[in-house]
Amino acid sequence: MDIARQIKEIAEQSGFLEEGFLDTRRLTFYPEIRRICEENTCRNYGTSWACPPAIGTIEACKERVMQYDTMLLLSRKYTLEDSFDFEGMQDGLFDFKKTIDVFDRKIRDILTDYLLLSNEGCGKCAVCTYPHAPCRFPETLHHALEGYGFIVSELAKEAGVPTTARIP
Repeated sequence: MDIARQIKEIAEQSGFLEEGFLDTRRLTFYPEIRRICEENTCRNYGTSWACPPAIGTIEACKERVMQYDTMLLLSRKYTLEDSFDFEGMQDGLFDFKKTIDVFDRKIRDILTDYLLLSNEGCGKCAVCTYPHAPCRFPETLHHALEGYGFIVSELAKEAGVPTTARIP
């Protein structure tokens, strides 16, 4: 079995609904997305090792990503009561992080060098040590995808991963 198929199987076993590969040469890193981070809309800016400014400049993030030829985008489905279901959104945010952690533990069996990004913030500690002390769990720290300047919906389209629920 080829490595791509193995990775997809691990993603599915970990709980991801869909996945798609992208060529890193086709990625766009948007400074304006990073500026949204700097405006602290999600309240993680300057408070987490997973987010800016701790992850470095957008140029440093791009350099980190471009060491790899391929990016894998993973998705899960979460059902919300309505567009104001903040509790459901929070539950989904933390569930996605847990699923990424499961994937990370399983993927280590077949990959030795990879960069795993996740959704905003970290969430492993009640209070992050940033910026006063090193991360307590650096081996399982996953930087925020948005902090790298990515537009998730654009990545999903490029990877062939639907961003809205499909109705049978």
